[in-house]
Amino acid sequence: MPEKKQLLFIAHAPSENIQKMVAAVIKGASHADISDVEIRFLPPLEAQAKDILAAQAIILGTTENLGYMSGLMKDLFDRCYYQCLDNTQGLPFTFFIRAGHDGTGTHRAIETITTGLRWRLVQEPLICRGDFQAQFIEQCENLGLSMAASLDAGII
Repeated sequence: MPEKKQLLFIAHAPSENIQKMVAAVIKGASHADISDVEIRFLPPLEAQAKDILAAQAIILGTTENLGYMSGLMKDLFDRCYYQCLDNTQGLPFTFFIRAGHDGTGTHRAIETITTGLRWRLVQEPLICRGDFQAQFIEQCENLGLSMAASLDAGII
């Protein structure tokens, strides 16, 4: 039996609400109709370049901290950038931002780094702005489902 494709999900989840969003992405990506994709979740501090190198697609999740991505997400990029640079070109990815404000700086920072890595954004990023809303959970579930279904179908 062929090995399942790996969808790597790396997210910084310091609060209960963000943990609910992470669980929703995992739930969506684990949908019963998706048969050939394994979702693997890692917090940014635990993720290593070898984990990114083993993935066929990636979802990133971060909070907006002082108009930028979380420090732990930045640390992940700092540790893994050069090991991934020539080895992950074209890696399909998307991301979500839990933004207390507008998420613009965080979006720009992730876009700049992933452009340098030459990753391929395959789904519009999800930016959950303002006060926490129940719809964020459904949006995160759809994000996970869409990425896993696309990988399963060979679209990405």
